[in-house]
Amino acid sequence: MSLPKVSIVIPSYKAVHFEACLRSAIGQTYLNTEILVSDNCPTEDIKDICARFPWVIYQRNTVIREDNVLSVLFSAKGKYIKPLFDDDLLHPFCIERMVSAMEMSPQNQLIFSASQVINSDNQRTDVRRPYEANGNLDGRDMQRSMALGMRNFVGEFSSIMFRRDKLWAIGYKDLFRIGRHDFTRGLADVAAYINLARDGQAFYIDEELTYFRHDPRLESNSNINANPYFGNCFSDYIDLLVVSHEAGVINTEELLALEAQVADVSARLHDVFVQMAPAHQRYRDYVATLRQV
Repeated sequence: MSLPKVSIVIPSYKAVHFEACLRSAIGQTYLNTEILVSDNCPTEDIKDICARFPWVIYQRNTVIREDNVLSVLFSAKGKYIKPLFDDDLLHPFCIERMVSAMEMSPQNQLIFSASQVINSDNQRTDVRRPYEANGNLDGRDMQRSMALGMRNFVGEFSSIMFRRDKLWAIGYKDLFRIGRHDFTRGLADVAAYINLARDGQAFYIDEELTYFRHDPRLESNSNINANPYFGNCFSDYIDLLVVSHEAGVINTEELLALEAQVADVSARLHDVFVQMAPAHQRYRDYVATLRQV
């Protein structure tokens, strides 16, 4: 029985922890992988590291942030795609476990797992375990839970695996878009998960298969000081409620029940993030149109 190919794709910019990241991809127990590195580091450090591993597919890229991510995702040739960000790590069994879960059913469109948060010294600082057992989650229910709970329980891109054919069915321009809202600058990961699991299922593996590095000294989207769009990570949850209602994923009663919570969050973050007031106004305008019907 042949093993389906898995593309481990690494959009890279930060060189500090990159070699450890790359070695965690190389050191997988699963045997049929390709490793793609898309490098937009301002120095030659990442290129020099990759040169020591000639079987790694290396490409120099001039685009940044989400365009670098999209570029390497759509360069993948494997049946399954496993994103890995440049300072995160994979457990040696990560690919093996995720492929096994994916192969159980064609309905499994998105795989995610428990994860550990590590610091710059590889010390564990937190464990993310959204559920206490393996299991399926309908894609629609996943969107409902994320929208109504205003939370991302799947985690970062490094914690997922998905099908290449589903990515191409969604398309380059729509991976981070839901309805009329573009989530690229904020909840791009949440929008991608919702799109990838739509009309199918997500499957959760209750094992810590990935390690997300939180180092506030480095430039990353999770660093408020380095990401000028950090406020969108909060305001986008308000827009997610609206587009989820427009799609019929949540009902009017559920949307209106969160009115006070949305107002409270907007009030508390209004002076911190300029994105909050416009998002809150869009929500209020939308709610007002519903009440006129």
